[in-house]
Amino acid sequence: MIKEVSGDILLSTAQVIAHGVAPNDHFDSGLAASLREEFPSMVKDFRHYCKVENPAPGGVWLWGSAEGLKIANLLTQEPSNGFGHPGHATLQHVNHALKQLAKLARQEQFTAIAVPKLATGVGKLPWDEVKPLLEKHLGDLGIPVYVYATYVKGQKAVE
Repeated sequence: MIKEVSGDILLSTAQVIAHGVAPNDHFDSGLAASLREEFPSMVKDFRHYCKVENPAPGGVWLWGSAEGLKIANLLTQEPSNGFGHPGHATLQHVNHALKQLAKLARQEQFTAIAVPKLATGVGKLPWDEVKPLLEKHLGDLGIPVYVYATYVKGQKAVE
């Protein structure tokens, strides 16, 4: 079940927050920047993962907090161009990452996922092209998938 909500995704009660990043991302803009502030150890662990694994776009890296929240870092964007700024997202990377997230959700038995309008901010993709991919891969999981369509800082969404 996919439900669009308005609010602050960091206040979600979902077991998993998913968001888009690039391999070797600095987490310095958008939702990634807020997650970096909230979970600095995640960014440190992500950098280590990227250094060791050299992941390609289209995958997922799952991180868990001590409190039990899981963050699915979807590699939707091209890696940095060498100057620190990641490239744009592509529909191919989003498609592969969502497919991997669905597989992971089934394996790990996720109970709920919260996701922003994936790859539409820093990633620069149009929502009307991303939304069908999200519906295709996450729509039949049998769990709530909350799409944070409108960001309202500090406001808990009705999930």
